[in-house]
Amino acid sequence: MQYVKIAIDVSTMPDYSIDALTYYLSEAGCNSFETSEGSEGKTLSAFIDKTLFPNESLTKALAGYEFKTELLPDKDWNEEWERNSFKPVVIDSRCCVCSSAHTELPETEYRILVNPKMAFGSGSHQTTAMMLSWVLDEPFAGKRVLDMGCGTAVLGILAAKRGASQVTGIDIDEWSVRNAAENMALNGVDMEIELGDATTIGERRFDTILANINLNILKADMPLYAASLNHDGSIFMSGYYKDDLPSLVERAAEFGLTLAGIKEKDGWCAAKFIKG
Repeated sequence: MQYVKIAIDVSTMPDYSIDALTYYLSEAGCNSFETSEGSEGKTLSAFIDKTLFPNESLTKALAGYEFKTELLPDKDWNEEWERNSFKPVVIDSRCCVCSSAHTELPETEYRILVNPKMAFGSGSHQTTAMMLSWVLDEPFAGKRVLDMGCGTAVLGILAAKRGASQVTGIDIDEWSVRNAAENMALNGVDMEIELGDATTIGERRFDTILANINLNILKADMPLYAASLNHDGSIFMSGYYKDDLPSLVERAAEFGLTLAGIKEKDGWCAAKFIKG
């Protein structure tokens, strides 16, 4: 897969504005970000699949900003990213997310090995960290679990380690599906990894759904999530700002899903809903 790098000058922008821009870029299809500072100021770099560039949402998100684009070669970005950026992440002092190359790791109850390969979900982003925290908080023994938009499958892997009887991971990106399968094997857990969107769920039913995607997709696919969730089942959703929570709560209520708790980190939100 080839990516387009969009380098945006954010030298004069406060952090909250950069966070907002990152959000809108993610809504437009960008799936990885990095910031850097140099002699010319501060730059936010966003990476998007070549097949999604350009698109209408991206054009709107970039309106008024100075930026440069670069078509990146199709290569293994995982090695590059791990070498320069990926650091072990510890969640609630109980779970360490790291790569197979990391050493001198803390002793934790759970350890998850991931080699990301541009798939979202190393635990370093606020939304992934909160979703992992939810998985640590909740009982999973014997549960049938769906990791929707699984990325690296880090959420599904932790659910399996916590005793889930069956875990299914679905992602629309081929690289993510391959990477999820690799990470599953690295961790010695069993998961069903599939390529597709929410329609791939079909007639299957789950006790728990984990969906760390983005607001528009969560709202659009809500009826499919609700239909596949067993009575008294739980769905955990993240990938949006806390200010957007009311619209998600309203949409969820249309399909019998009731808000049961939230986590918040740096303005991002992860919420638990129960099907009554």
